[in-house]
Amino acid sequence: MRRFVTFEGGEGSGKTTQIKLAAEWLKDQGIFTLSTAEPGGTPLGLKIRKILLNRGPCTISAEAELLLFAAARAQHVKETILPALEAGQWVLCDRFTDATLAYQGFGRGLEAGFIKVLNAFSSFSLTPNMTLLFDLPVATALARAEMRAVGGPPETAEDRFEGENRDFHGRIRNGYLTLAAGEPERFRIIDAAQDVETVHREVRHRLTELL
Repeated sequence: MRRFVTFEGGEGSGKTTQIKLAAEWLKDQGIFTLSTAEPGGTPLGLKIRKILLNRGPCTISAEAELLLFAAARAQHVKETILPALEAGQWVLCDRFTDATLAYQGFGRGLEAGFIKVLNAFSSFSLTPNMTLLFDLPVATALARAEMRAVGGPPETAEDRFEGENRDFHGRIRNGYLTLAAGEPERFRIIDAAQDVETVHREVRHRLTELL
């Protein structure tokens, strides 16, 4: 019984930690599970990820950023996600098409209608069975992201998106909540300001709806 579940949220929302815990729990239930992330999930996607999270002097326009995400997703869905679903696995994905609408649409101000068309093309019209949205105030989220980066390995250092101003992240949060309000049958909003174990219990409860 295959299921495609996406984990969405802004910087510092804890979704990456929660997707790892969820995958472990599902495996304990005897469910074959693939955990993956965007941008990434394939050799090409990982190369694009390095470009998109670039911490160097290279400037990336909003339009180029959008198309890079779409390219990474097209490869990701075709090479990794669809084969896993066809094999009967559950796929847990750290961000998907909703992130593009939230970040490049609401955050960058690019036209939502075009993004939806591009999302459908790059995802082969794949839609998640459920989307878990980890929501918390922007100030809390950015403080968490900063704490994570301090003293951590290079890959945890602040990336291009974490370095944006608070208004940008506020637009992203509002964008996510707007998307969730528009598709209540798919989205489950989780209070990510709670401790890790409490959030994990809520995630397990939500995933049980799909069992």
